[in-house]
Amino acid sequence: MTGIQIIAFDADDTLWVNEPYFREVEQKFCGLLEDYLPHHTVAQELFKTEMDNLSLYGYGVKGFMLAMIETILRVTNNTANPVLIEKVLEYGKEQLNKEIELLDGVKEVLEALKGKYRLVVATKGDLLDQERKLNKSGLAHYFHHIEIMSDKQEKDYRKLLRHLDCQPEAFLMIGNSIKSDVMPVLAIGAHAIHIPYHTVWAHEVVNEEVKEEKFYSFQTISDILPKLLS
Repeated sequence: MTGIQIIAFDADDTLWVNEPYFREVEQKFCGLLEDYLPHHTVAQELFKTEMDNLSLYGYGVKGFMLAMIETILRVTNNTANPVLIEKVLEYGKEQLNKEIELLDGVKEVLEALKGKYRLVVATKGDLLDQERKLNKSGLAHYFHHIEIMSDKQEKDYRKLLRHLDCQPEAFLMIGNSIKSDVMPVLAIGAHAIHIPYHTVWAHEVVNEEVKEEKFYSFQTISDILPKLLS
């Protein structure tokens, strides 16, 4: 991994806990509609709504809230008690106000790498929500640049590298999603490290095995230090 100048970190489920909070809300949401459909069917309907609207709403809690409301209206054939909508808004606001729980080893890793590389956050999601989480995390001072992306496709990473004035071979992306943090990064000739997280959104799951010279996988974020400090 010689020649790396910039290390970019995904945020959600790489630096701090995120996906488990969505699953908690999903379980409560399924309970709201149990008089209409079994829990697993409600979850399927919600996911379908999320996918249908992803290009319109993007990623994040607000889009999730809108998807829940739309699912309620569809499943109940527009006969839902307004209290159900009120509960969805309550769940969403609670999620937006969650305290930030950093993952083990994150601060120690950033402290060790700061000054040796330019550190960047490259995450997707709602701008306001991601800014809030970063500010509450206490990690902002470690980063040279913050990039909150609407998506993580090859074109989005190319745009980021142009902004950073960085060649692909000098760029390393670290994240928990093979689909978003690894495959498009490798496709543009940069390096990628995958650090798996125990809970992954179905939209981010890929069954394809990655075999690339510039790809590495570690079990925890702390495991990357010997590779990057050697």
